Amino acid sequence: MVAHQEIEFGVLGCVEAWSGPRRLELGPPKQRLVLAVLLLEANRVISTERLVDLSWPQDPPASARTAIHGRISRLRATIAAADGLAHGVALVSEGSGYRLNIDPELVDAHRFVATLGQAREAATDEIAVGLYDRALRLWRGTALDGAVSSDVRLRLCGNLEEARLLALEDRADALLRLGLHRSLIDGLTSLLEAHPMRERMASQLVLTLYRSGQAGHALQVCQRVRAKLRDELGIDPGPALSELELAVLRNDESLLAPADVRLSVGTANATSETTPRPARQLPAAPTGFVGREDALAHLDAALADDTVRISSIAGSGGIGKTWLALNWAHRHADQYPDGQLFVDLRGFSPDTAPMDPATAVRGFLDALGVGPDRIPIDPHARAAMFRDLVADKRMLMVLDNATDSGQIVPLLPGGQTCTVVVTSRTRLTGLITRHAAQHVPLDALSETEAGALLTNRLGECRVAAEPAAAEQLIELCGGFPLALSIIAAHAQVRPRLPLAVLADELRDLGLDALADDDPTASLPAVLSWSHRALTPPQRTTFALVGIAPGPDIGLAAAASLMHHDPSDTRKLLGGLEQASLITQSADGRYRMHDLIRHYASDIAKLLPEERRISALRRLCDFYLHTAHNADRQLNPHREPISLTQPVPGTRAYSPPDDQSALTWFDSEYRCLLATRETAISHEWHQCVWGLTWTVEPFLRRRGQLRDRLAIWQTGLAAALHLANPTAHILAHRLLGRAHADLGEHDEAIDHLHQTLALAEQHQDDTNQAHTHRTGPLPPRG
Repeated sequence: MVAHQEIEFGVLGCVEAWSGPRRLELGPPKQRLVLAVLLLEANRVISTERLVDLSWPQDPPASARTAIHGRISRLRATIAAADGLAHGVALVSEGSGYRLNIDPELVDAHRFVATLGQAREAATDEIAVGLYDRALRLWRGTALDGAVSSDVRLRLCGNLEEARLLALEDRADALLRLGLHRSLIDGLTSLLEAHPMRERMASQLVLTLYRSGQAGHALQVCQRVRAKLRDELGIDPGPALSELELAVLRNDESLLAPADVRLSVGTANATSETTPRPARQLPAAPTGFVGREDALAHLDAALADDTVRISSIAGSGGIGKTWLALNWAHRHADQYPDGQLFVDLRGFSPDTAPMDPATAVRGFLDALGVGPDRIPIDPHARAAMFRDLVADKRMLMVLDNATDSGQIVPLLPGGQTCTVVVTSRTRLTGLITRHAAQHVPLDALSETEAGALLTNRLGECRVAAEPAAAEQLIELCGGFPLALSIIAAHAQVRPRLPLAVLADELRDLGLDALADDDPTASLPAVLSWSHRALTPPQRTTFALVGIAPGPDIGLAAAASLMHHDPSDTRKLLGGLEQASLITQSADGRYRMHDLIRHYASDIAKLLPEERRISALRRLCDFYLHTAHNADRQLNPHREPISLTQPVPGTRAYSPPDDQSALTWFDSEYRCLLATRETAISHEWHQCVWGLTWTVEPFLRRRGQLRDRLAIWQTGLAAALHLANPTAHILAHRLLGRAHADLGEHDEAIDHLHQTLALAEQHQDDTNQAHTHRTGPLPPRG
C-alpha cells in the first residue's frame, strides 16, 4: 500500500499506516487484527465480544476484554500520530463496542468494492477494463497478510477474495468481447492452476486458447477440469463448459473473436482512448517447473526492495536459467499492468552472432506501439526514446541469454518502476558493480528436485515401477535440468523401454547419450557454445582441468597442471568461473559439474598427446613433492625416501607448520588418491610408490585404514617395477602392518615373513629390526 491523500489505511495486501515517507509501527499481530476488523467494518460499531472472538478463536483468557481496550487505546495514538484526525479519522467508543469513523476512500478494500461497482455499470467494455484494472491494482498480495491467521483471514476476507476472482473473470469477459484474447492466455493459465475448479475461468481460458489457434490445448484444459471435478467432488462439469467443449470439437464459427480493438489496459484513469495495448511478450510459462526455492526467494526479495530493480541469473548452459526466469515472470506478471517485454539476446547461439542492443531496443519500441517513422536511426537516440517511454511505467523486462554487461546496459529502462531479469552464462560483474544488480547464481538441482522433475515428466507410475533405475538416472544426470529433460524425452518417445536400459545407455555412452539433432535439446551442443566463447588459453585450461584427477583442484595444483604462475592461473580459472563452467567453493577450490567435466575431457582429447601427458606428469609431481614436504613437516624423525627431481614447471608447496600440513592433506586427500590412480594407469611406478609412502602416515593418523590397505596393495605392485630393493621390502612390511591393524592376521604374517626374507637376502638389518618390533612371528606355513 502507498500513501493516498497523505494517509492511507489498507487491508488488501497488509495493514499499514503512513504519513509522508515515515512508517508507523502498528504493534503485534493481534493489535493489527483489531485495526483490520475496524477498517473492514468502517463506520460501523464492532462489539468487544467480536473482537475477542476473532483475537482468540478458542479459549480466550480472562484478561481478553482488558487487552482489547489496551489495543484500542494504542491504535488511537497511532491514528493521531499519522495525522488521521486531520482527515476526519477517529476511533470512538460506542455502547459495548467501537467504531472507526473514516472516509471509505482512505481504505483500499472499500475503494476496491466501489470501483468494481463502477466497472460493472460502465458504458463500454473499454472503460470497464480500465476500472477493473484500477480496482485490481489495489491488491498487493494476500489480504491481511501478516495481520491474522489463515482461518481468521477466511472469516474476514472470504467475500473480498471471491470478489477479486469475480472481478478477474468479469475483466476477462470484457477483453474477450473486445477481441483481446491473446493478452489473457498467461494470466488465465496461472489463475486456473491456482483455482482448478472454477468452471467460468476454465471456459474463458478454453475460448482464449481456441481463438489463439490452440484448439488442442483448449481441449486439454477441458479434460483436466473434468478430471479434477470428478476426483475432488464426484461431479461432471456444468452445461456451459461441456457445450463449449463440443463447440471447440466442431470448430463452431460462433467461437470466433470479434474484430481486434486497440485499447489501453491498466492505465490509471479509465477512458475510451484508443492507444496501443500493453505488450505481453513473455513466452509460454514453463511446464514441470520444480524446486529453485532459494533462487525464487532471491528474486522475490529484489521485487520487495525498492533499491534493487535488476536481477542477474547466472549459470552454465542447460542449468535452467530461462526456465527459472520465465516461471518467476509468469508468477508476477499481474504486478506489471503496463506490460512485459522479452528478448532472446542470443549471447550463446549455435548459428548467429549476439544480438546488437540497438536491434533489441527497436523491437521493444515496436512492441510499445511506436510507429516506424518515429523511431530514430541513431542507436543512442533510440535507447533514449525507449527509456523515456517506460520511465514511469510498471513493466517487467526479461533479457534472456546475454553475452556480457555491454549488451544489457542500453536496454535498461529509466526510472525506478520497472523490473529487469537478466539471464546469462557469464557473471555480469559490470551490471552488478555499476547498476547494483542482484546476482542470482544457479547450480544443479538437488536430488529431491531432480526426482520431482523426472516424476513430473514420466509420471509417478513409471518411476515407481523402477525406483532403482530412476535413482541411477538422477545420479548420472547430476541434477542438470537439461540432462534430465533429455533423458525424460528419450523415455517418453520410447514408452516401453525400461528405465534401466536408459540408465545403462547413459552410463556407457556418457555425453553421447545426451546428444540430439536439435542443438537446443543437446547437452554437448549447448556446452559447445560456451566453449566457443572462451579465449584459446581459457579453452586449454578448461580441457586440462577436465582431465585433472580428483573431485576438485586447488590453485597451486592448477598452476603446476597448466605450467603457469599462480597469478596467471587464477585469471584463467576466473575466466572459466565467469563463464559458469567451473565454480569456486568457500575454501578457494575449483570444481566442475560431472557432465561439464565429461565434455572438458572430450575436448582434452583434441590436444596433442604430449601436452596432455606433460600436464598430468607435472600435476603428479606436484602432489608427490608437496605430500613429501607435508609428511616431513609432520614426521621429521621418519626416515625419508629419495625422490627424483620434479619435471620442469612443477610448483611444489612446502607447508610452514604442522597445522598447515594437516590442512593440506585434508583438502587434497581425495585428489591424492585419484592422482595415484592416474599414475598407475600411466605406469609411473616411482610416482605411485612415492605417493604411497608419503600419504601413509596421514591415513593412519586419520583412521582411514581401508584406504591405507588399498594404497599399499598397489604400492607393492609399483615397488616390484623399481630397481630399488628397499622399496620392495618396505612395501611388504607396511602392507603387513596395514593388514594387522585391520585384524587380518594371516595376511599380515605372510607379508611380514616376506619382508624378513627380502631383508635377509639384501642384508637390510634396519628393516629386519623394524619387522621384529611388530612382535614374535610364528613359523611360516
